[in-house]
Amino acid sequence: MSESLKRNYRVCEEIGRGQFGTVFKCYSPATGDQFAVKSINKRLIADDSIDQQCLYNEAKIMHLLSPNPYIVRIFDIYEDDTHLDMVIELCNSGDLYQRISSLSVFSESEAVDVMLPLMKAITHCHRLGIAHRDIKPENILYNDSSELKLADFGSAECFREGDLMSGVVGTPYYVAPEMLAGRNYSEKVDIWSAGVILYIMLAGVPPFYGDSATEIFEAVLRANLRFPTRLFHSVSPAAKDLLRRMLSKDVSRRFSAEQVLSK
Repeated sequence: MSESLKRNYRVCEEIGRGQFGTVFKCYSPATGDQFAVKSINKRLIADDSIDQQCLYNEAKIMHLLSPNPYIVRIFDIYEDDTHLDMVIELCNSGDLYQRISSLSVFSESEAVDVMLPLMKAITHCHRLGIAHRDIKPENILYNDSSELKLADFGSAECFREGDLMSGVVGTPYYVAPEMLAGRNYSEKVDIWSAGVILYIMLAGVPPFYGDSATEIFEAVLRANLRFPTRLFHSVSPAAKDLLRRMLSKDVSRRFSAEQVLSK
């Protein structure tokens, strides 16, 4: 952890850990305000130029997106020879994955309470030419006021309108079929991922299931979207229509973020 960070913040307990870094709670002695600091050990990625690029991209992209009420805000960046430290908004009330695990199935109104701020966050990203590329419940956090915040921009990519991206990133259940197929793709991969989250909230199970990563990928590539009566008997036709629009294998027919919001 950089000395310059320690001069301005008091670092407290560890609250999370990833492949290359650790997240700690911290506070400013000057104001008493609480934050999180994501401290990345640069030595762990010294031999991997792609991981290095992701690390610096994340800080740059978070700066571009801040401030936005639905996205984790970045406040400060400190760097020395061994560490890159990002002081970010503290989200101390768990993530959407935990809420899905405890609730199992959401009512439509409960699902709307998630989807509305999430789609506002995604719309903000897309308007600024940023695709998140790893939308999943674990990256959707809540602060102490239970406000939803989209987090973790380590896989995010900048794009220009009309340009396509490449590379397979993300998490098995949530990856769009065009990405898995190795084709170039647009920011609409984020809409697919958000659609998977909506389906899971309403049904309690993912739309494309497998017992292994390979089986999941095969199911995603088939993209055979179904609404079993035993799971969807109380889900409205409008909600199912929205899912069809978000989980359309035909990207030209898939809704944009703004179209989802208009529904």
